Amino acid sequence: MSNTFKAAAVQAAPEFMNIDAGVDKAIALIEQAAGQGASIIAFPECWLPGYPWWLWLSCTAHNMKYFQAYHENCIEIGDRHCERLTQAARENNIMVSIGFSERDHGSLYIAQMLIGREGDLLQARRKLKPTHMERTVFGEGDGSDLDVIDCDIARVGQLCCWEHLQPLSKYAMYGMHEQLHIASWPSFSCYPEAYALGAELNNALSQVYAAEGQCYVLAPCGVVSEAMIEMLVENDEQAALISTGGGAAQIFGPDGRPLCTPLGSEEEGLLIADIDIAAIAVSKSFADPVGHYARPDVTRLVLNRQAMTPVADSLTECVVSEDDQAVHHEDDE
Repeated sequence: MSNTFKAAAVQAAPEFMNIDAGVDKAIALIEQAAGQGASIIAFPECWLPGYPWWLWLSCTAHNMKYFQAYHENCIEIGDRHCERLTQAARENNIMVSIGFSERDHGSLYIAQMLIGREGDLLQARRKLKPTHMERTVFGEGDGSDLDVIDCDIARVGQLCCWEHLQPLSKYAMYGMHEQLHIASWPSFSCYPEAYALGAELNNALSQVYAAEGQCYVLAPCGVVSEAMIEMLVENDEQAALISTGGGAAQIFGPDGRPLCTPLGSEEEGLLIADIDIAAIAVSKSFADPVGHYARPDVTRLVLNRQAMTPVADSLTECVVSEDDQAVHHEDDE
């Protein structure tokens, strides 16, 4: 039996560093996607309150002038902005995956929320390792939320940006039998001479993820707007490092094929594709990397799912679990 539904990937500019306006725009896109029959909508990385492009344009000391305003416009789990998003999901009967900058007291994290169609928060996860200059602003996640959620439409997982360049993290997700993956990207207009940061390579990462994991991939992508350029760019040197546009959203099938006609790099809108979960079985029949195509006798992955909190409530939280001990004993043998 086939499980078919429509899925939407967002390509749009954020309301940069304005969380209330950003949530308004997110809700409008949620309503638009639901109106077109989508069962799930996926937003870009750090779309609320916008990816902090200033961290790539100047030195850290200079960029501190942006930090307080950015910090104040980030989301705390369970705050009124979360409540507005969960209410929008419930009222429109649509799942929502949204990339946001999470504020947890004094620290910020690159994060993703997965909201169910009844408005329940199914997952809130943090990027395992911020990339390069991101580490001047954001902290790290841990393995406790590297997970695939069994939802009513599919088994859904989420990763951000260059987490798709991490082979072991990807393999951990494949091992949880993901069916629908959210690959969130911030946009591709920064550092135009850096091929590794461009749309061609990074869309290829999303495409390969679909082919390797034999799953559907929604790859939403942000856009850099004129308003963002006016706020961020102060001189000719910075103007050479970033431009408007950078949108390259796409949806890929479990055989890796693109399912949508791309929008223009500066164009905003939704990409919508039909998803048929039953079609995954055909792709899996050729090469299932965590099933019949695996060689666990040669290579295996150990995944630490324990939350790495800086303060433990008791000594038991600091003790290695029996399962972990068993893994280490097998390695010793």
